Amino acid sequence: MAPERDDSREVETQIKNKELVKERRRQIVDAAVQLFIQRGYHKTTTRALAKATGLSIGSLYEYVTTKDDVLYLVCIAIHSEVEQGLKEVLARPLQGREALANIIREHFMVCDRMSDHVLLMYQVTHFLPKKWQQKVTEAEMRITGLFVEALTELKRSGKLPHLDDATINLMSHNISVLGHTWAFRRWYFAKHFTIDQYIEQQTEFIMCFLDKKKS
Repeated sequence: MAPERDDSREVETQIKNKELVKERRRQIVDAAVQLFIQRGYHKTTTRALAKATGLSIGSLYEYVTTKDDVLYLVCIAIHSEVEQGLKEVLARPLQGREALANIIREHFMVCDRMSDHVLLMYQVTHFLPKKWQQKVTEAEMRITGLFVEALTELKRSGKLPHLDDATINLMSHNISVLGHTWAFRRWYFAKHFTIDQYIEQQTEFIMCFLDKKKS
């Protein structure tokens, strides 16, 4: 399995201890998500963020340099968790549809755990500087690429030989978006489905679509 990518290294820090940086930034991210949702991104001050995190403003600036950095870290936290989970699933000795079903499940479970992060990412990513927007887009495409990898393996192994590249690309993006949709419409879905039921039905929907492409 390839080494875990760490896009958070793009954000400057004065602290040399990598584990401490990771721990503190996770604190900052978790506090920021709640504040950005409650108050809005622009109305959340660094003072309020520091207080919610339990750090002084001076200490906060040892781990980030701007509020934009914090928002970038929120977005990257989602992608990092999804990417790590999917790579672990792909490394398991699973084949065919079982492997695809497992990576769908892993993606949806992360989207469930980080629903607030996902929702916030879509609401405020456009506020980021262009360089951070590009990094977030690259991270999203890497995750979609893992779905492409799984579907391509299904084609190569003869399980779904009829798939063409356009269908593989479309379905990979659909899987990604269906995971995010749980976060967007959880106000409705959570009243009618458990996350396990949602995963089961969406996986069945995806598999039925792939089977239909045979005809």
